[in-house]
Amino acid sequence: MKRLNPAKIIEHTNIKASATEKEIRKTCQEARKYGFRGVCVNPEWVKLCQEELEGTNIKIIVLIDPPMGLSSHLNRVEACKKAKKDGASELDIVMNIIDMKYERFDEVLEDLKEITKILPTKVIIGSGYLTDKEIEKASELVKKAGAFCVKTATEKDPLEHIELKEKAKHLQIMKKSAPGLKIKAAGKIRALKDLNMMVKAGADIIGTSSSVEIMKQYKRR
Repeated sequence: MKRLNPAKIIEHTNIKASATEKEIRKTCQEARKYGFRGVCVNPEWVKLCQEELEGTNIKIIVLIDPPMGLSSHLNRVEACKKAKKDGASELDIVMNIIDMKYERFDEVLEDLKEITKILPTKVIIGSGYLTDKEIEKASELVKKAGAFCVKTATEKDPLEHIELKEKAKHLQIMKKSAPGLKIKAAGKIRALKDLNMMVKAGADIIGTSSSVEIMKQYKRR
């Protein structure tokens, strides 16, 4: 059986608040070198990424409203529209996790429905904040909203401190609850063995800032 080239599913991530222009350019250059699926950055870097990745098929993914999706609906929509105008290919937007926890499901759904019309959207459900039942419900809402992908977590999510085996369980719940949707795993995926574990659990896309090290490990095999 042909081995999966990890580059095809990796979104090379640099969402550090302290990231410099030089560092973002380096992220894009690494994406070019290895042929990553995309780069994932904060909104202020979308134009720069477009400049650096011109002429490639590498997607520019913009992270919106971390860590818990608590901005107003209007601000979230405006941020997504600006990302599109600046050249983003996809959105990685955080679900309003407080609304989710308090079972305000209609609000969650209406918010996301408008956003998914702007660009292809992955919705971050913050699975580290949620129970298994809530992960199931959140994944269902993401599918109903019209997103193409449900994603585990982003920075500051408690999932960052959870063992990978627990993350794998979350992926399995997401896959079962939202059939047909892509699944993106992120957080603490730092080695090829971690990536392989997430893929085995159902991940279609991997978000990591350790992309280069993972590729080096892959090429050494």
